[in-house]
Amino acid sequence: MGDSSVHSRRPATILGPDRSLRKPKVKFPVGACDCHAHVFGSQDEYPYAGHAAYIAEYLPVDAYISMLRSIGCMRAVLVQPSVYGTDNRCLLDAMAAGKFDFRGVVVVDPKVSDAELLELHAAGVRGIRINAASHTPGLRMEHARELAHRIERLGWHLQFFINITANSAAADEILRLPVPCVIDHFGHVRAEKGIHSPEFQALLELAHHDHVWFKLSGGYRVSHLLPPFADVAPLAQALMGVAADRCVFGTDWPHPNVGRVDNDADLADALAEWVQDETLLHKVLVENPARLYQFD
Repeated sequence: MGDSSVHSRRPATILGPDRSLRKPKVKFPVGACDCHAHVFGSQDEYPYAGHAAYIAEYLPVDAYISMLRSIGCMRAVLVQPSVYGTDNRCLLDAMAAGKFDFRGVVVVDPKVSDAELLELHAAGVRGIRINAASHTPGLRMEHARELAHRIERLGWHLQFFINITANSAAADEILRLPVPCVIDHFGHVRAEKGIHSPEFQALLELAHHDHVWFKLSGGYRVSHLLPPFADVAPLAQALMGVAADRCVFGTDWPHPNVGRVDNDADLADALAEWVQDETLLHKVLVENPARLYQFD
């Protein structure tokens, strides 16, 4: 499952999370789920890929769970970071520890065996991440179609880390896929361009298709403003207006490879500013994740 790695310890090159734990102003409903986060283990046990674009500090699952409890989440989804390549052991070991109700989204070799897919499913994996925007090489759009047909029977989805602005052909490919397709971080459309920009309109067009989902995550990746990212609110509300049953929330903890790290309580409150209707907030935090990630 692994790939070539550098086995010596390498110093962190990115900021860590805000470790001050505090409760947000909003009270999340019972069963709330953080649908996008990463964990980073000891380099002795989980070495980074040799081509990793960044190195994170030691950020184990216990630190993440403490944050989840502070903001009121009872479920969570771990996403394989690009810097581990196809070595999913850190994510899988965190899930196997049984400390929290987790599901996983992994990165696999394009020729992954059916037996390995079944093993991953039994471990709680429910999706594969296609990475068309990171500086670290990963699965690309050209791998999406074959993988989609192979995971369809498992009820999995494909998650896309893409820049819609720079990769307009990706939208056409997503429309042809037979599985749920989840776009994270608003497709990297710049919030200041507004909902009428061609870039956001392309994203919004995808929302009209029943198999396309969106993660209301990474507001700081698309906005220059501080939380609650007022210019992101119209984008989130426009997506909710079309795809309320297909939007989920993610903190993006520990916020890798960004220039400024916000407190996760502020990110929770930002979501409440974007989605002010309690019924819709329940959909985003509880109902939609339960369906997409097959929580019991």
